[in-house]
Amino acid sequence: MHIRVLGLLFAGPLFLISIGAYIYVQLRLKPDSDELEEYFWEVEDRHPDLARYNKWSRITLSTAALAALLLFAAAFI
Repeated sequence: MHIRVLGLLFAGPLFLISIGAYIYVQLRLKPDSDELEEYFWEVEDRHPDLARYNKWSRITLSTAALAALLLFAAAFI
């Protein structure tokens, strides 16, 4: 029973923080499309702002998915 409570106390805030961070990444770190149009499409992934946006987008979304699984495990298992 104590592990269930600790799991919920850990996974709940982790989920909320990661969703908030994901929204922040989507709103603030996404480079302007005008800036990306200057790059040729084959080397677009080497753009430093786009690389940072992709990295943090993957990290925050993965953390949110992991926290959701932890919430499910703590609540039902």
